[in-house]
Amino acid sequence: MTDVFKGRLAILGMGYIGLPTAVAIATRGIDVIGVDVNPAAVAAVRRGEVPFVEPDLAVGVSGAVAMGRLTATTETPEADAFIIAVPTPFNEDRTADLSYVKAAAEQIAPMLRSGNIVVLESTSPPGTTQKVCDWIGALRPDLKMPRDGETGADIYVAHCPERVLPGRIMIEIITNDRVVGGLTPRCAEKAASIYRLFAQGEILLTDAASAEMAKLVENAYRDVNLAFANEISLISESLHIDVWEVIRLANRHPRVNILNPGPGVGGHCIPVDPWFIVSAAPQLSRLIRTAREVNDHRPHHVAAQVVEKAKRFRSPTVACLGLTFKANVDDVRESPAIEVVGLIAKALPEVDIFVSDPYVSVMPRQLSEYGNLRLEGAHQAVERADIVVLLVEHEPFKAMRHTRLGGKVIYDTRGAWH
Repeated sequence: MTDVFKGRLAILGMGYIGLPTAVAIATRGIDVIGVDVNPAAVAAVRRGEVPFVEPDLAVGVSGAVAMGRLTATTETPEADAFIIAVPTPFNEDRTADLSYVKAAAEQIAPMLRSGNIVVLESTSPPGTTQKVCDWIGALRPDLKMPRDGETGADIYVAHCPERVLPGRIMIEIITNDRVVGGLTPRCAEKAASIYRLFAQGEILLTDAASAEMAKLVENAYRDVNLAFANEISLISESLHIDVWEVIRLANRHPRVNILNPGPGVGGHCIPVDPWFIVSAAPQLSRLIRTAREVNDHRPHHVAAQVVEKAKRFRSPTVACLGLTFKANVDDVRESPAIEVVGLIAKALPEVDIFVSDPYVSVMPRQLSEYGNLRLEGAHQAVERADIVVLLVEHEPFKAMRHTRLGGKVIYDTRGAWH
């Protein structure tokens, strides 16, 4: 009979992954303590509120808090299991910044006792789970840490990467298959006992390094396919061919499924994770590196096209619709739309640029230096603009009447108005 976790669980990081995971587990009758360095996030969870937009999450948080199963704190508590769900950005040289993961491991170390489980959910380069084990072991020499081929460890350490889509997190966190990689087989089995509480998909047990690499490969695969679509868009544009028609026709082939091009690739995962593979094997990652370079350049191309269109007018105004990294969420992490807007504002300092996003109420800090940017409602922005640039296909933008766009230069980077 397979184990199912019983006890108290602490989750470090109350963000887009940590908080939904906390809700999924707390609503299965487990006491969960959310830990975050941001007092505002902690206060929101304690009130039963969500500090960001994600469908169905607010109901889950309020319910779990009302049941007394979910609480939050800035201090790491004692628990029977710990999940690390903190950010893993990259450094200037595009290697992984593991400082948040290391800090979380060091926070956990003093609280550990024999039999505890430590799971790293943060997307990480191969070998990071072993580093977590080593960091904890250096601080707790009294505990026997897991080692491959040995038995009798005091602590069980594993990696279980998230694989959910923003906007569908509360569905996919339940229904998707999970990969659980342990430093030893027993570590994998112990960690899997946590995910058996709520996961309806298959739980696949493996070693930690394979689990780490699998998550990176998933996102690199997406990145390569997006780069192909973006490159086809560039080529079609240069040949004065409608890329959306080309893709529509090509996708009628039974074994072809080309993705849609866009202004770039955003979010915390896809623009970041492929670089972890490149840094792990730089001489062998030529395709993955090239795909990243194609997608990284895309915002520059889009901005250049808008600047070129602006030259048609003596005194143009521009409306940029969308700031988030994808449609119908408030997540602006690594958003190509923000980069495009910044590049346009920098290139056209005398031009008024109206920016609209139904999920963003304050100008992102990356754009605060530009004095020619104004946040506006979508209809007002479009009405005042000579050039309309669609950067994110939010539903209100897609539903906009085409009569509002009449007589304006339209640059639809998403094909939503095609």
